[in-house]
Amino acid sequence: MFDTRADLAELIGSRICHDLISPIGAITNGLELLELTGSATGPEMDLIGDSVTNAGARIRFFRIAYGAAGNQAIGRNEVVSVLGGVTQGTRLTVQYAPPDPQPRALVRLAFLAMQCCETALPMGGTVRIDADTDRWSVTATADRTNIDPSLWGRLTGDDGAGAVTPAQVQFALLPVLAADLNREIGVETGDGAVALHF
Repeated sequence: MFDTRADLAELIGSRICHDLISPIGAITNGLELLELTGSATGPEMDLIGDSVTNAGARIRFFRIAYGAAGNQAIGRNEVVSVLGGVTQGTRLTVQYAPPDPQPRALVRLAFLAMQCCETALPMGGTVRIDADTDRWSVTATADRTNIDPSLWGRLTGDDGAGAVTPAQVQFALLPVLAADLNREIGVETGDGAVALHF
């Protein structure tokens, strides 16, 4: 039996990512072979290559954010690589500060918090992820922010806002997973900035 619906969602997320990463890897390998033979040229092949790279980066991100966390740690290089891949070509810059390997469950919370922050940055901006011994902070800054109070209220326990859309699922999942780790989400908003603490 599952303890919560979030447990089942984690397993579904892991399964989807696991099943998709193999064919995307195969497409990447096929493109590399075409490049070696000299037949992969032109803007069409560039578009396919960029799309496959982006899809692979998103799956790596989703595997951490929505898959089963387990007890293992994730090294800084892997986290920076995933964040760099998923934000490449976007107007979002993510700075990941923790120098040491971190528990996967906490990195997952940071990734979900980053996605929450991204919704507040319609014109792009910067998200910084910091961690000390017992507290994480995810801070978004931009010239212009757009914060939907009904979504952000969910993070601090206001469930009266109604259903979330698929694009907003991080707002429903983050507080549940934080509570599983006995962590409470704190939200601070200001002029051109929003911060999440857990």
